[in-house]
Amino acid sequence: MDKHYLTPLFSPESIVVFAGHADDPASQTPHAKTLQAALRAQRYSGTLQFLDIQTSGTLADLAQARADLAIIALPPHSVAAALEAAARMACRAALVISTGIGADASAELERIARREGIHLLGPNCLGFQRPPLQLNASAAGPLARNGSLALVSQSGALTSSMLDWASKNAVGFSSVVSLGRHTSVEIAQVLDFLANDARTHSIIVYLEGISSARRFMSALRSAATAKPVVVLKAGRKPAGNEAAQTHSGSIVGSDEVFDAALRRAGAVRVRSFVELFSAAKCLASRYRPVGRRLAIVTNGGGPGVLAADWVNEISLQLGKLSPDSIQALAPRLPELASLSDLIDVSEEAGPEHFRAAIEAADKDGGIDGVLAICSPKPGVEPAAVARALIEAKRTIGKPLLACWMGDASVGEARELLNEASVPSFRTPEAAVGAFGNIATFYQNQLLLQQTPPPLSTLAKPDIEGARLVIESVLAERRHVLTEMESKALLSSFHIPVTETLVARSASEAMLIASQLGFPVALKIDSPDISHKSDVQGVVLNVMNGAGARDTYLDMVERVARLQPAARINGVTVQKMARTRRGREIYVGLVTDDPFGPVIVFGAGGTMIELIGDRAMELPPLNQFLARRLIERSRIAETLAVWRGAAAVDMEALDRILLRVSEMVCELPQLREMDINPIIVDESGAVAVDARIVIHNAPQAVTGPRNNYSHLAILPYPARYEQVWPLRGGGHYTVRPIHPDDAVMLQDLVQHLSPQSRYFRFVSSFAELPPSMLARFTLIDYDREMALVAVFKERRAAPDGEMLETERIVGVSRCITNPDQSSCEFSLVVADDVNGKGLGSRLMESIMDVAREKGLKEIVGLVLANNAGMLKLMKALGFTVKRFAEDPDFRLVSRAL
Repeated sequence: MDKHYLTPLFSPESIVVFAGHADDPASQTPHAKTLQAALRAQRYSGTLQFLDIQTSGTLADLAQARADLAIIALPPHSVAAALEAAARMACRAALVISTGIGADASAELERIARREGIHLLGPNCLGFQRPPLQLNASAAGPLARNGSLALVSQSGALTSSMLDWASKNAVGFSSVVSLGRHTSVEIAQVLDFLANDARTHSIIVYLEGISSARRFMSALRSAATAKPVVVLKAGRKPAGNEAAQTHSGSIVGSDEVFDAALRRAGAVRVRSFVELFSAAKCLASRYRPVGRRLAIVTNGGGPGVLAADWVNEISLQLGKLSPDSIQALAPRLPELASLSDLIDVSEEAGPEHFRAAIEAADKDGGIDGVLAICSPKPGVEPAAVARALIEAKRTIGKPLLACWMGDASVGEARELLNEASVPSFRTPEAAVGAFGNIATFYQNQLLLQQTPPPLSTLAKPDIEGARLVIESVLAERRHVLTEMESKALLSSFHIPVTETLVARSASEAMLIASQLGFPVALKIDSPDISHKSDVQGVVLNVMNGAGARDTYLDMVERVARLQPAARINGVTVQKMARTRRGREIYVGLVTDDPFGPVIVFGAGGTMIELIGDRAMELPPLNQFLARRLIERSRIAETLAVWRGAAAVDMEALDRILLRVSEMVCELPQLREMDINPIIVDESGAVAVDARIVIHNAPQAVTGPRNNYSHLAILPYPARYEQVWPLRGGGHYTVRPIHPDDAVMLQDLVQHLSPQSRYFRFVSSFAELPPSMLARFTLIDYDREMALVAVFKERRAAPDGEMLETERIVGVSRCITNPDQSSCEFSLVVADDVNGKGLGSRLMESIMDVAREKGLKEIVGLVLANNAGMLKLMKALGFTVKRFAEDPDFRLVSRAL
């Protein structure tokens, strides 16, 4: 049970191949001969058998034959029969390389595979390669060189092109997987396998589309937790949606949403074919987290300036030496060296000067990475400078990249750098871009580690009141809320709004304006008008009662003339918000296909489309994510002290974003939203206008408990938190695990007895390896759950003061199996609390979670000599059986 469910597909011990008969051309596809040659070209260590389903007597022997993987390369009309034959051979996986199979035929193949319990890769794909296993089950060309890089591609043509490029550039792979249209095993499942594959250290993905955002994000986040993932996506489409009814909907494009999704998943996006491999190469070095300050060490001013220009172009920062570093380094460099911005070691610099400059940059706290640029110079041997770099790399802890300019004279130097795994580039721009990918990766990893709950720690919103507003609008068969209804919804979530009243007549408008105090703003109130300014339905700075009366009459007459079919409820009157030195911003919501709700932040006002300032983030948000969202917008630089205006209240903006995140999580009916403008200054923020579009939510998210299926990222499931008494005194809290628990979890493992550690992990290690610790604490709550029991206790500090500390004393975990109907569990309890009912409580709690997910069975493996665990399982109603695959284990299971 410790093997991945796709092991029979990607690491089979036996293979059967259906590829037609060589003497019958009609029985073979264009890929069949290529596939057979590819399989025979190297010595595959497993069993390989070729069959022809048309051969008399073959099917009669299938029941006695066995194989892990069936490979099918037959004409479309023969594929279903071959798949049925594979099922008779008890194949647990099948690869269909046949092309020209449409959606209906693909669905039939998937139905057969599902019925027989077969994991089906294909059809309409080129297959896969596993160089470490000497297995080329593909029509994509010769077997790739062995390496630690995995490639997943949704384009057969690009798969072949990438392999050809990689062969010429000495790039090796652990896996190459080609995915076509209508394939049953999809990209999310392949990513899940590669995340758990020890031979794979980094993953590159060519992506054209996804079928399920939740499954994709779940798998991508899991993979990016374990190893770097770099994505090249095709089909970037321009921003804009002509059908949108809000400003947010009209200025946000799906490609920008995809960028936001990749950031939140902890992956890196690149824009070109070659950049895909260079990014993976750099990230595989696993440098410690870095910032965005890149120092440039160069022996030529021109190349250094080109690199510095590109630093600015892609929003990095030029790393500069501190005065102390300059003072220490200058005596070690030639007299003509310049250290003010670039670290220009001058044309006279030799290997020792490059090394001195790199070491100085490594020690400087204001620098995050180093790029060394070497141009051919008389008397300077490029290979010698390369050797100096390689020596320096052994002692420095920051990313070191190289750019050797030229061609004929620097070939040896480039070979030396490649052999030493120093990322080397031919142009300064490519090298700077590679460092940008490293910086982006670690910034995105910080976003990946955020696991916000659906509701923040702010005052509880009136969710039921908000739902009543939405239900009343939908009952009238409307989808666009009026300004009054929109502001009522915002108020339910404690978002500050300007006081707004509806006037039904000119005299009423005059009275309301007088009560609110001048100046006031008047706006048309109609459920049929999306943008009030388009019909001259907004008048600002009305200064007296007569003006309010006249404005009302003029506005109603004008709107009725310009849009005669619109229903007019009246005119809203509100006091003008303070704007003397306030900034106008907007917060919006768009619904993307397939990623669902996306929160948008940027500059607001009437010229929002022209300014086009939009930063995006997938919900849910916490304060860290909210602040990063603000920082990515162009208006961010004006929110500090700016042109004589005081800095705005950033916490007020944070709160509005957190409240919008709450709305998005709890109100799945929301489709589009504009809060524009929000006036923010040093004293706070207030929403002046709002417009919201809603639609009926799917039944799955409107039942008695919101399961947040409308979100691409499942929020932290805070609802599972419970407090229980501990037998013998005290209390403990059972709650879902989160990334901040890493230190406490490691402490639990370190203090287990060797026997307890072995019972849980079947390993003798004294502590969790860093990769396993990250995987155990940063989980995707959609596919698995881990509940920790946290015990608070008082301990004496060295100075005698009593301090309250927390420690994890137990963990139960369940992971949903591929059948989506069962899950596998694990359990560990601290030795000093054994026998106090903690194990039973953790198991009962994790079974409750599994039931809520709709699972039918929970299973697990227990060592046969773990008597205490087996006793607990029997007490909880589990069935205990021998495990056929390993006599040292017992298989325990229970229906839920």
